[in-house]
Amino acid sequence: MVLRILLLTTSLFGISSALRQPSSWGVVPRGGSSLDSGFAAACDEVKNNIIEKANKQIEEMRRTIIDESEVLSTFGSDADTICNSALEEFALTAPIVPSDSPQAASTYDKKLTELESSLDAPLHVLYLQQLALLREKALSQYRASTKVAETSDYDAMLRADSGFAREAGSLTREGSDWTYAAEQSHLQSIMNDVAATRKKLVDVQMKNSEKQATAMAFLQQQQQMIQQLQMQLYGQSSPWNAGMAYRIPDTNFNLQGTYQQGRANLQLSCVPDEYAPLLGANGFTNGVGPGNLGLSLNLSV
Repeated sequence: MVLRILLLTTSLFGISSALRQPSSWGVVPRGGSSLDSGFAAACDEVKNNIIEKANKQIEEMRRTIIDESEVLSTFGSDADTICNSALEEFALTAPIVPSDSPQAASTYDKKLTELESSLDAPLHVLYLQQLALLREKALSQYRASTKVAETSDYDAMLRADSGFAREAGSLTREGSDWTYAAEQSHLQSIMNDVAATRKKLVDVQMKNSEKQATAMAFLQQQQQMIQQLQMQLYGQSSPWNAGMAYRIPDTNFNLQGTYQQGRANLQLSCVPDEYAPLLGANGFTNGVGPGNLGLSLNLSV
């Protein structure tokens, strides 16, 4: 980064010298201490003015990124333009370095480095915040892809990772020490954890399904054994199941009969007729008929 600053300063130094009149820095008093301190103060003033102007542009970018949670696709090139423009302006407006003052030349290089560092730091913070937004976006895409039946976890991870790397590369300032390797590694770690959790869940579901299938097979075997024992005790059971209910006229007695699995059951109960006050003593009919006779039939095949 320092080499890049020195090269840019060297290329612009001739232009700045031609555009400006020679300053009083060319006369060096004995000792040179007052000259060096004055030169440093002049460089600081120019540097601060440039930083104040550049911070306004950085603040506009900060509002878009933080307040609106938006990723600027041209952030890398915009950040590079801000830094390069600031360095060019410093080279054009800073006082001329006296040729016979090594201390002034060192001060000039130091202020130039401080200028770029002052602009690079807030831009780098915005860069990291956008990487976090890209990471969440990639995770959302990964989770959405895993819900599609024909997409495997491995393919979904590759797509999410490549998309993150592509967008993060466009946000990186050229010539800087910015890197998205840590965020990319974090993204890959999260996706691996999600994939491992999904695999464990699928394994648990498969084991539960196997246990349920084993339990159902065991119950079916037990049912078959019970049926075989019933056949041995009671003989061949009939597939016919029948039921009948009859209310004795002018009484509260109800007679019920059932026939199931070759066994007959007869039951007599006393149940008051709730509709007798409305229909009369004999109901709809007098004797056995549809009004007081119920039949049911069930055939098991």
